Amino acid sequence: MVTHPDGVSMALELTVTAKGQVTLRRAVLDHLGVTPGAKVSVSLLENGRIELVAAAARDDIKDLRGAMRRPGQRPVSLDEMQQAIEAGDSR
Repeated sequence: MVTHPDGVSMALELTVTAKGQVTLRRAVLDHLGVTPGAKVSVSLLENGRIELVAAAARDDIKDLRGAMRRPGQRPVSLDEMQQAIEAGDSR
């Protein structure tokens, strides 16, 4: 359901192209709060349903875990980090 500017919910029917693409109407994009170039996240649900949300709405700090990990490099403890800072180490 999409909420029309008048506050009325409405259902939209979209057409799938030969390439398997669907163009979302402005009302849907506005409802999601996305602009050109923004990303959306699609979740496949039971019974052939999907959930479409603005990707930024799903961002979570937990997603950053391991982002700085490098193959072959051992993790550094907080104590080691503090020691390096205090020593002025340029590691």
